[in-house]
Amino acid sequence: MKKTLQEIAEFVGGRIVGDASVEIHGLDNIEGAGENDLTFAVDPHIEEAKTCQAAAVMLPEGVEDFPKNALYVEEPRAAFAKLLELFTPKLQFETGVSDKAHIGKDVKIGKDVVIMPFAVVDDHAVIGDRVTLYPHTYIGQYAEIEEDSVIYSSATVREHCHVGKRCVVHSSAVIGSDGFGFTTKDGVHTKVPQVGNVILEDDVEIGAHDGIDRAAMGSTVIGKGTKIDNLVHIGHNCKIGPNCLIVAQTGISGSTTVGHNVTFGGQVGTVGHIKIGANSVYAARSGIISNMPEGVFCAGFPVQSHTEWLRMQAAMKHLPEMNKKLKQLEKKLAKYEKE
Repeated sequence: MKKTLQEIAEFVGGRIVGDASVEIHGLDNIEGAGENDLTFAVDPHIEEAKTCQAAAVMLPEGVEDFPKNALYVEEPRAAFAKLLELFTPKLQFETGVSDKAHIGKDVKIGKDVVIMPFAVVDDHAVIGDRVTLYPHTYIGQYAEIEEDSVIYSSATVREHCHVGKRCVVHSSAVIGSDGFGFTTKDGVHTKVPQVGNVILEDDVEIGAHDGIDRAAMGSTVIGKGTKIDNLVHIGHNCKIGPNCLIVAQTGISGSTTVGHNVTFGGQVGTVGHIKIGANSVYAARSGIISNMPEGVFCAGFPVQSHTEWLRMQAAMKHLPEMNKKLKQLEKKLAKYEKE
């Protein structure tokens, strides 16, 4: 695809300083961009972008005296994401059900679906309009996939689970794995039946190799618009609010309730049966061990204010020196006590 910088500016609603007629053949990052490419830069990478090879650079408003063709927009990241969709051709698949797919009894299939070879749709499942099922997907009995959702290869949506509209479930994720529930008597662990389900509300994205456990009873719920990275575990009976971001290797223990717009950095862990307030951010490797209020920015284990955690980390760097001084003081004190 080729677009002039002027055409791109009109598409994203931007302002050009430089040659508006320059042709853009592709998009790339600052290091990889060639002489026919467009890249973008925000602080702290604007200085680096001044010497890149790109034909033009997309920048935030307020950056002055830039030495290359510049396209100014309010939000470069968002505008660049929009351009990535424009410059990346969508994959094309023939609609219909492959004769190599397995379709069970009493299955309802909507219009314009794509069900690829070796997909399995079990008895009584419901597949909505324009759903795409990649090879080796498994849709369990009585499961429902609503319209425009995509289930990638080797992903599983188990029995009675519900996937909303425009959801994406990446490869090898399991929606509706059994919750981790056991009773123990005389040293023997006995499984507690997990008879609930999982509900993914509309516009949810589930990363590769995620495990979303079904509820023991009732539903595990992932709220509308929530995006979950790879290698995340959500325990049974959790309620994750709308528009949350959950980064890789996070583990949320069973029966945890999370408010809306909560961000968990990588490797965050929680205990179960707690409530985590809305509009909060938890830095990577935070350990959440009790109920949390709304609107906080926390870090560390056990979790604490991010500012307080930074002070603690700064102080810890001085511990060897402080320990040395303490030993010297102890020696002096012991000497004075003898005298």
